[in-house]
Amino acid sequence: MDVLRGMLSSEKNNIINWIRGYFRNNADNDTKAVIGISGGKDSTIAAALCVAALGKERVAGVLMPQGKQSDIDVSYAVCRHLGIEHSEININKAVQGLYAAIPFNINDVATMNTPARIRMATLYAIAAAVNGRVVNTCNASEIYVGWGTKFGDNVGDFSPLAEFTVTEVKAIGYELGLPVEFVEKLPIDGLCGKSDESALGFSYEILDKYIKTGVCENIDIKERIEMLHRQSAHKRNPIPTYRREV
Repeated sequence: MDVLRGMLSSEKNNIINWIRGYFRNNADNDTKAVIGISGGKDSTIAAALCVAALGKERVAGVLMPQGKQSDIDVSYAVCRHLGIEHSEININKAVQGLYAAIPFNINDVATMNTPARIRMATLYAIAAAVNGRVVNTCNASEIYVGWGTKFGDNVGDFSPLAEFTVTEVKAIGYELGLPVEFVEKLPIDGLCGKSDESALGFSYEILDKYIKTGVCENIDIKERIEMLHRQSAHKRNPIPTYRREV
C-alpha cells in the first residue's frame, strides 16, 4: 500500500485540480458539490477530494437512510471530520409510497434498485435547490462488474474516482489523510443487506488484480468476473439510439 500511495500522490493532486477545472467551466463561484454520504469509502474519499478542491463550505453532504440505517453514525462522523454541511433525508416513505402505487408485484430486482434511483432523484432535487452539481462516487472495480444501479448511483454530473480501482481509491484516501476507519470500512451495498464482497462472491483484491493484469488463479472466480462484466455492459455503454437515415 505504501508503494501504491506514493504512485498515487500526484494523481490525488491531479483529481483535485480536475475538480476545480470542472467547476470553473461548468458552474460559478457559489456552486456546491452535492454528494450522498453513505459512510462508505467511496463517498467519503470523493467528498474529501471535493473539500480539498473547493473548500468545505462548497460541499453539501446528504444522508439518505431507508428507514433505519445501522451504520449511519459513520456517515455523521464523516461529515463532522470533513466539516461539511449535511442533512438527513429518510427515503423510506418515498420508496414505500412508490411501491404502493405500482399495480404489480414488486420483486427483488425492484426492491434492490429503486431506492438507489430515489436517492439520485433526491440528490438532484437538492442540487437544483442549492445551485449544485451531483458527485458520482463509483470506482473502476464496481463499474467493471456492474456493481451499481443504472440511473441510480452510477450517474452524476462529474466522476472523480471512476478511473481508479478499489485498491487505488483506498490509497488516495490515505494520501488525503483520512482516518483508517473511514478508508477501510467494510463495503456494504445498502441494497441486499450483504457486504459487497460477500454478494459478489470474491474480494476486491482479486477483482482489482484481474482488472489490472487479466490474471486470476481461481478459474471459477475468473469466469464469474467475466460473466458479470458481460452482463453489465448495458450499464457502461451509451443508450442505444436509432439513427435516422439522411
